[in-house]
Amino acid sequence: MENFVSYTPTKVFFGKGTELEAGQHVREFGGKKVFVVYGGGSAVRSGLIGRIEESLKQEGLAFEEFGGAKPNPTLDHAREGIKRAIAFGADFILAVGGGSAIDTAKAIAHGTANAGTDIWEIWNGRAKLDKSMPVAAILTIPAAGSEMSDSAVLTDVEHDQKRGLSTEFNRCVFAIMNPELAMTLPKYQLAAGVTDIMMHTMERYFIPGSRCDLTDEIAEGLLRTVIKNGRRIMADQTNYDAMAEIMWSSSISHNGLTGLGRKKDFSVHALGQAIGGKWDYTHGATLSAVWEAWARSLYREEGALPRFARYARMVWGASSPDDLTAAEEGISVTVAFFHELGMPITITELGVTPTDEECEELAAEATRGDTRKLTRIKPLGQKETAEIFRNAR
Repeated sequence: MENFVSYTPTKVFFGKGTELEAGQHVREFGGKKVFVVYGGGSAVRSGLIGRIEESLKQEGLAFEEFGGAKPNPTLDHAREGIKRAIAFGADFILAVGGGSAIDTAKAIAHGTANAGTDIWEIWNGRAKLDKSMPVAAILTIPAAGSEMSDSAVLTDVEHDQKRGLSTEFNRCVFAIMNPELAMTLPKYQLAAGVTDIMMHTMERYFIPGSRCDLTDEIAEGLLRTVIKNGRRIMADQTNYDAMAEIMWSSSISHNGLTGLGRKKDFSVHALGQAIGGKWDYTHGATLSAVWEAWARSLYREEGALPRFARYARMVWGASSPDDLTAAEEGISVTVAFFHELGMPITITELGVTPTDEECEELAAEATRGDTRKLTRIKPLGQKETAEIFRNAR
């Protein structure tokens, strides 16, 4: 077991009607001027924004709305939010929505607290982030896990670049989770969310040579829970108990718990983010589109085969005593499950067939111009990564 630091400071308020307590909790965490960040008009039309703002009014808190967060949150939108938050004098950022709204809110918090620094300089590591301001989330889309994670993603549309930032300043001070708020989501969005939750867990799981029994059991239990209840919400998204399991799994999958004792490997996310940055597809769908090609390129490698075999047996119930047979079964049933959800399993199914040249461009983006290697299973440079993109077509 490798050394680790466990830090999950987000206070969670889970259950029916918890969004009505938003004002009380903002005040408890010191907020007085609240910048409310959300995505599309559905949050307004459903009355959710109105209920939240009434809760803020009841606590005597000032607030300003900032809607329009994009499915792949954009740098330009975050920059506009920073200007608005500074002009308003915000001291607390409240996100309402899924990962896109929450990641946008995190970026606005960092930019507002560091008004003299461009947010993209922070995102690319060229400027140090040593302060921010409190962010909280009211979750409506179980998927990204941003409500409890130390991560956030932004896309520079002008340069087709999608970048992630991990820092403890990304941790929300509190998260409100009412599963009822996710019951009206489009099924495709639910399916993409289930995929993203699974991927956050699997990215921490396929690490060769690691032995972390408790962490493995938590990860495997989470994956079984998501598979079971993912099917249930796709059949009936008004099933409160099933949606509650998915929403809680979203948070646990990305708050660090499923990776304690081994350093994470987010190589599939690097592949998916390269696609999302170039073509703006739904994040979870970009991951399912490349996962099989990634897995089949690596599962036979030394140290990887036992992990893939264990995954097949513990998550999917594979019975073969032969590791190779079990691993291949695990990959096949995972891909079949993504298809069952309605997710693409190739980039072509996603909606575009990249040329060889575009595969090279995607690989260059994923590896930062061949300056970083992907996976802890086997270091993948730009050449090997381009081959995965070609095999994923």
